[in-house]
Amino acid sequence: MRAHTAAEAREISVVVPTLDEETTIRATVERALAADVGEVVVADGGSADGTRELAEAAGARVVRSAPGRGLQQNAGARAARGNVLLFLHADTTLPSDFPRRVFEALREPRTAAGAFRFRLDADGWRMRWVEGMVAARCKLFGMPYGDQAIFVRRETFERAGGFPDSPVMEDYELVQRLKRHGRVVIADGDATTSARRWRRLGLLRATWSNNLCLAAYKLGVSPERIVRWRNA
Repeated sequence: MRAHTAAEAREISVVVPTLDEETTIRATVERALAADVGEVVVADGGSADGTRELAEAAGARVVRSAPGRGLQQNAGARAARGNVLLFLHADTTLPSDFPRRVFEALREPRTAAGAFRFRLDADGWRMRWVEGMVAARCKLFGMPYGDQAIFVRRETFERAGGFPDSPVMEDYELVQRLKRHGRVVIADGDATTSARRWRRLGLLRATWSNNLCLAAYKLGVSPERIVRWRNA
């Protein structure tokens, strides 16, 4: 399979939703731009710290949005100029050659979108167990989540209707929409995400919270109620 060209890499717009991410955003933007992508668009949901200023200093274009990852990522997508959109969480690191891996995945005609393998930036069997469960979910159900850096051609994203205007499960719903337009694949390479949530909540509580939110969403519980449960 042929390598991607520099022109192809510049077709990628990296969209990063943020809310008070001053400790991570500068490095995230700089790493993405080092891969020669066309741009990084930071969609900020009302940060009270220095997130916006640090993002701009690192070379990102900043747009403001109402808070909520779905709303923010839709706002970033509308502002983006690229033909390929990659949605990246502020605390996630991609492989240095991620543009090549994106285009290798998207060249397959049956592929609608993709994401990367999930990895946590912490040692220990508990973290490896979490990674294994995510890998199994992706293999069995083709369901990556937002912390795996979902990427998609703009045309497909728009046909699918983008992210829902929902305060929770926006990545799950996007992938469900994209699957109606083709396969959602896992690209070669790791999206390495901060384990800060697992450290803060503990492994069992974080895992239980994720599964409870998904079950409630599938059963038709309102997203607003799910958010209240999760934040309780």
